[in-house]
Amino acid sequence: MAETDTEGLPTTDTTPWFTPKRLLAVFCVINLLNYLDRGAIASNGVNGSQGSCTASGTCTSGTGIQGEFSLTNFEDGVLSSSFMVGLLVACPIFATLAERVNPFRLIGVGLSVWTFAVIGCAASFNFWSITICRMLVGVGEASFVSLAAPFIDDNAPASQKTAWLGIFYMCIPSGYAVGYIFGGLVGGNYSWRIAFIVEAVLMLPFVVLGFVIKPLQLKGFSSSGSYGKLRSVDLIASEVQDTEASYANGGAFSTAEDSLGKSSSLATNARNQLSKFVKEIKELLVNKVYVINVLGYITYTFVLGAYSYWGPKAGYSIYHMDNADLIFGGITVISGILGSLGGGYILDFMSNTISNGFKLLSATTFIGAILCFSAFCFKSVYVYLALFAIGELFVFAIQGPVNYINLEAVKPSLRPLSMAMSTVAIHIFGDVPSSPLVGVLQDYLNDWRVSSLILTAILFPTALIWFVGVYLPIVGSSDENNHLEDSATNQLSTTPLLEGRLVKIAESSSEP
Repeated sequence: MAETDTEGLPTTDTTPWFTPKRLLAVFCVINLLNYLDRGAIASNGVNGSQGSCTASGTCTSGTGIQGEFSLTNFEDGVLSSSFMVGLLVACPIFATLAERVNPFRLIGVGLSVWTFAVIGCAASFNFWSITICRMLVGVGEASFVSLAAPFIDDNAPASQKTAWLGIFYMCIPSGYAVGYIFGGLVGGNYSWRIAFIVEAVLMLPFVVLGFVIKPLQLKGFSSSGSYGKLRSVDLIASEVQDTEASYANGGAFSTAEDSLGKSSSLATNARNQLSKFVKEIKELLVNKVYVINVLGYITYTFVLGAYSYWGPKAGYSIYHMDNADLIFGGITVISGILGSLGGGYILDFMSNTISNGFKLLSATTFIGAILCFSAFCFKSVYVYLALFAIGELFVFAIQGPVNYINLEAVKPSLRPLSMAMSTVAIHIFGDVPSSPLVGVLQDYLNDWRVSSLILTAILFPTALIWFVGVYLPIVGSSDENNHLEDSATNQLSTTPLLEGRLVKIAESSSEP
């Protein structure tokens, strides 16, 4: 018999494997691998270059993916963004499924798809085969992108929420940077296909972990986790009763009516789910704080997406850096880690409120824009590297605060959907079009310095958008009060990392 706590609720007999810090560490490594993959495919070692011919007729073959598949700059840009197609389609699906399926298990499913898709990239044989595999990589990543941040938000200490999110999102720039270095070394010395195989091997233990560890519960979804078992038992019992009744009434005619009734019930359930999804989307769209935050995030991601993909090539072209992968990767690692951690800790020090978050977003982006824009104006590679490194430090400081606002601007049950739709928006309007568009711009201008200056200038309106958020009515609003009440209710109804006591209620109720 299960033991009970002081409130009379069943408790577990074993201590959960996950602790809050262990959960954060596991999620950070997974996030690092996700972005290592993106950095690797953008590196000169894996991505490679086109073949070229001199005026005298001497030709050199291309290298990496671009050289092997003879891709134009536009096709190369499309390849970099193709995984976003799967990500954009799958994010809302995983966020919606989280209401009925344990979110932790959904992450395990997503990582499985990611691993098989990366292996498919290694085995690709032309542009379309690797493009399709990159789309599936996006599908696999979607579950993690939508659900990891809410888990961290649940389990972080209240006074350190932004800092924990900063640690998690620090893995984006550092993952990219490690990917540049990893892709440059492996692709340059061995084969670009080997890089993808290594990625799959590194992710495999976390795929296994997602299925063997007892799943965690997510705040705001305790009811779905608790009553999932009861609903399945009731459904089976109902089916048995219906079958017995149909035979008792003499047969086939009654069975046919039951089948029609079940089909009608499924259709009704599908309509209800769609109606609920549309209602939740509308709730996000009328949330001014959320919308302004995401608008700024879109323009920011447009710039960073193009930076991350074209950065090594631009550095090589403008400043003739033979080891552009290593230099650009090293700068991004240091600036990304310090900037992401610094932004989170500074907001917690200021008091992690939405208004303070917008102030920090606006200020750091504006300062970063000035420094990065100035960097491309100098011909000296040393001045460029110094200014660009400091500029990236400020630019990356937004990672914790912007996602903190995404989570805190909505009620807990909407957090997976808010993260999913934020991801959809920043990619479909941000880095999905930015890489191909910058490729087209560079094909037209044939001057990486001018292309980089035009791209960097977009950070100035980004700072302005977030500055508008400072003056939005937040403190004392009825929406915020409802959010606080909802948070308090959910905190009482489910305790993160304590094995979901409500699930135990459901299990004990179903026992004879």
